Amino acid sequence: MTIREAQETVDQWIKTTGIRYFNELTNTAILMEEVGEVARIMARKYGEQSFKKSDEEVNLADEMADVMFVLICLANQTGINLTAALEKNLEKKSIRDADRHKHNKKINP
Repeated sequence: MTIREAQETVDQWIKTTGIRYFNELTNTAILMEEVGEVARIMARKYGEQSFKKSDEEVNLADEMADVMFVLICLANQTGINLTAALEKNLEKKSIRDADRHKHNKKINP
């Protein structure tokens, strides 16, 4: 599935199953909640925190997909083409960071 197809699929799901989009502010709050769930799993799986009994059934892939879903909702609501936005962002990073990481002794000793 392309990013464009994902945006179209989410839009169709929202308009049928979801009935309508939550407003942008609500979706922003939901996005933060979903990112927090990813962070919680990361801290426990890759960081120093331990899993609680209630965390045993966590699914990192599913939580990341939740983040993508809400981000796509926000893009759809605000008229952002995520494919074009990502392409432009990668171009910016490629120019800005062309030599930056090559000379970073912290990651390239």
